[in-house]
Amino acid sequence: MCDTHHTSPHKGKDHEGHDLEHKAWSRRSFLQALGIAGSGSMLLGSQYLTASAPSPLTAAISMAETDNILILIRLSGGNDGLSTVIPIEQYDLYANARPNIYLPESKILKLTDEFGVPTYMKNLEPLWGEGQFKAVHGVGYEGQSLSHFTGSDIFANTDLDTTGFSGEPTGWMGRHFEDLYPDYLITPPEAPAAIQIGNFGSLVFEGNETNYAFVTNNINQLEQIADTGLQYSLDQALFDQCMYGDQLRFLRGMSNTTLEYAGKIYDAAQRGQNQVEYQNNDFARQLKLLARLIKGNLGTKVYMISMGGFDTHGNQPLAHERLMTNLSVAVNNFYEDIAFTNQDEKVLSMTFSEFGRRIFENGSNGTDHGKASPTLFFGSGLNGSAFVGEHPSLEDPNERGNLEYTMDFRDLYGTVLAEWLCVDRTLVERHLLGHPYKAINLGFNCSGETFDDIAYSDGDPTPPTPLDPRDPIAIDPTPELLEAIVHKPFYPTEKTPHIYLEMPFTAHVDIQLFNIMGQNLGTIYNEIMTQGSIEINIRERMSKFIATGKYIYRIRVQDKKMSKSVMVA
Repeated sequence: MCDTHHTSPHKGKDHEGHDLEHKAWSRRSFLQALGIAGSGSMLLGSQYLTASAPSPLTAAISMAETDNILILIRLSGGNDGLSTVIPIEQYDLYANARPNIYLPESKILKLTDEFGVPTYMKNLEPLWGEGQFKAVHGVGYEGQSLSHFTGSDIFANTDLDTTGFSGEPTGWMGRHFEDLYPDYLITPPEAPAAIQIGNFGSLVFEGNETNYAFVTNNINQLEQIADTGLQYSLDQALFDQCMYGDQLRFLRGMSNTTLEYAGKIYDAAQRGQNQVEYQNNDFARQLKLLARLIKGNLGTKVYMISMGGFDTHGNQPLAHERLMTNLSVAVNNFYEDIAFTNQDEKVLSMTFSEFGRRIFENGSNGTDHGKASPTLFFGSGLNGSAFVGEHPSLEDPNERGNLEYTMDFRDLYGTVLAEWLCVDRTLVERHLLGHPYKAINLGFNCSGETFDDIAYSDGDPTPPTPLDPRDPIAIDPTPELLEAIVHKPFYPTEKTPHIYLEMPFTAHVDIQLFNIMGQNLGTIYNEIMTQGSIEINIRERMSKFIATGKYIYRIRVQDKKMSKSVMVA
């Protein structure tokens, strides 16, 4: 199978290079699909079925001194960075390059003076306000490939030398797990080292011996395992209508027996319960199930999920709005969900895509294959929201109108491995194929090493305090001030439950009401509160009727969450 990224140039879907490349990509995906899902492979020829086993990276991660969890979010097809993070300081250049598809200023959610996101990503605003959202500008690498196939491989295997036939066959996570679990085929870890939904076109968890992730083709298969402990149904009625029913039943049964982790996943999924309502789309369902597994203490430290549809050569505005709306809503719901069990501080999510897209629109209200694109990070462990690094200039693009990279993606991988998953730096560089990565200050620091200063979007080497138009006078409180907050329920009369809240400083206060099943019933208070005390009438503040019974209110101020039960008569 030949790499076609040298066919020139990638303009629109109707060109030979694009079509040949997708055919090649599909052939590899078909071969991957022949494997039996579940951290093992059913290979053709004389090879036998192997059980699920951790990759070098998963092993190293499992042995690391941390219980932090990483979620990799693959945006398949090449996400358009200029429709994700809009450079307000370069707005005229941006709008002139895209006269038919640019976002008007009225549809930009301004997060700092220099950068914003589309208003259809508004569900990320609470995460920004709570210090749980960072965007890293201009992520890419030298000589970036514009091929789906090669670009996906490079972001998975970190091998920038594409002169060979197929490049490095192992992934950055796979190499890491391979070192940690040298005896993985005999003594795999108790829980899957990694779980991957969607097994097409990614080498991330590939090792020299096996794929180290528990892999399912889609969310339907993983939901089946979570709900039944089996990948495939063995109901005899399904086979009675099939000419080869006995053979099919045998193959399905053999597949199920190889999934040694199915029972672990099932048990964790039954222990963990969702406490927010998610949308009904594939991406939301993936995060919904991950929340159950994490809350059920499965023990897996790395997950990879995916969302397709980012190859937006035509009709990009509608497609990108749908995709990023779904992503924003689901990510917000996910972090709200795991916050119920105080696990939001231990889960970091990061996006990646095989390439970005060009500055200039094409003739089909879309954009063609480009280079650099932002990487988005989510989670309380970021300890502050910010735009990180230098945004590529739109003023002097190359002959193809590409955004040149300003951040090597391997530096982000290295930082996540060493500073979030606490992997030793020498191992990290080995698993990045010898790349001497530069640690980036993303708000977490496991190694204790001193980072080189990296300027945030305002030019200051420290993360800026996120802008909040509702909060012109709020301060960044010390831990002592946060601990000094006083709150308690009280009842002026039998039927009027109140919350007494005493604030020793001015801050944004968010109070939500939940029933005893953990369902969010609505907002009681979401305002800037000045220093002092206040009495909040729960019934008056709720927009809908509350029946008699016991409830729980949760107060959030900065990173501090406080809750108590309250009776409503």
